[in-house]
Amino acid sequence: MTAPIPLDLPALRQARARIADAVIRTAQWHNDPLSDELGVPLRFKLENLQRTGSFKIRGATHKIDRLLAAGRPPGVIAASAGNHAQGVARAAALAGLRAVVVMPVNAPLTKLQACRKLGADVRLVGENLEQAADEARRIAAADGLAFLHPYDDWDVIAGQASCGLEMLEDAPDLTLAVVPLGGGGLIAGIALALKLQNPAIRIVGVQTEAVAPYRHYLTDGFLEDVPPGAHTIADGIKVKRPGELTRRVIAQYVDQIVTVDDNAIAEAIVTLLERTRTIGEGAGVVGLAALMQRKIALGAGERAVCVISGGNVDMTLVGRSIDYGLASSGRLMSVAVTISDAPGQLLRLIRNVAGLGMNIRHVEHRRGELHVPVGMTEVILQMETRDFDHQRELLAQLAGEGLAVRNLLGM
Repeated sequence: MTAPIPLDLPALRQARARIADAVIRTAQWHNDPLSDELGVPLRFKLENLQRTGSFKIRGATHKIDRLLAAGRPPGVIAASAGNHAQGVARAAALAGLRAVVVMPVNAPLTKLQACRKLGADVRLVGENLEQAADEARRIAAADGLAFLHPYDDWDVIAGQASCGLEMLEDAPDLTLAVVPLGGGGLIAGIALALKLQNPAIRIVGVQTEAVAPYRHYLTDGFLEDVPPGAHTIADGIKVKRPGELTRRVIAQYVDQIVTVDDNAIAEAIVTLLERTRTIGEGAGVVGLAALMQRKIALGAGERAVCVISGGNVDMTLVGRSIDYGLASSGRLMSVAVTISDAPGQLLRLIRNVAGLGMNIRHVEHRRGELHVPVGMTEVILQMETRDFDHQRELLAQLAGEGLAVRNLLGM
């Protein structure tokens, strides 16, 4: 038989009280345009506005509080792609503890620098979170540090549950919670906080398509192997080895698990930025991506809260994600058009584009390449468009004039 879950509602409320001074009660915004589009009221739980930029400070602060209550350790150590590391670094600094964080070598620069600014000793080890965690445990044993697991710990789960308690207080009529799913700490805490008060609330976890060990877990009880080298822009939930404790909660309290690909995630980053004027990292917006892709059935009378779990996105990724999202939603187009290399032909092409109300972002000429016939030139145009229908209109118009056109981004 599965061991009982040692967290009840009073324990979750006590955990919330312990961390109240260290965390922010984050905003829960209603979004009218997306509510209208989805046909149900939708709120965002904006944990991207939390201290350290993600929900992780909740669990880290509670774990350190429990460690201090049991006897002050010489220091703490954590393995993380960034958000848990920042939460641990801040919580340790508030407690006056030494903090060591081990991050994969490809950890986002923004998160790495933030940890150092919080006073943590940052070590870059391994190609993934699992390798970083192995090194963190080795250091913990050698130096006598307390290892803080990012999700597979009842104290951490209890801390994350404070997010769920806030959600229900701010939206007592909620029927659906959509939560990012990596290792499972956040969704385990939220599921307990909600289901222990109202078992009818539906809990849906969202993973990235590339790294989805929980994909079939609720139907067959098995975790899916993640292929070596799997890549996703949702680095915060790129967890190949989910926790045992979180699995127990998920099996009992989570109703559905869905996945979304990087195209959908990029679109969600753009949508969140446009609709809330806040930035969400890839892992933080997977729930919104799932709603936008209609991966989650929405019934009549549904009241949904979508958790935006973090906003610590590397600035070098923001521009690429925005362009990626614009292209995948039909708002950015790049074409190669072969025209006669004669005066006036480029102007004619640009007038075609302007006549359709498109804005040109970039123009490039290619002459003398083997695929371009002598006497011709290839023009690369990157344009802002309204949607895919707008793009098809341009392609049809240029083809109608006998011009060879290649859509470089596809549709």
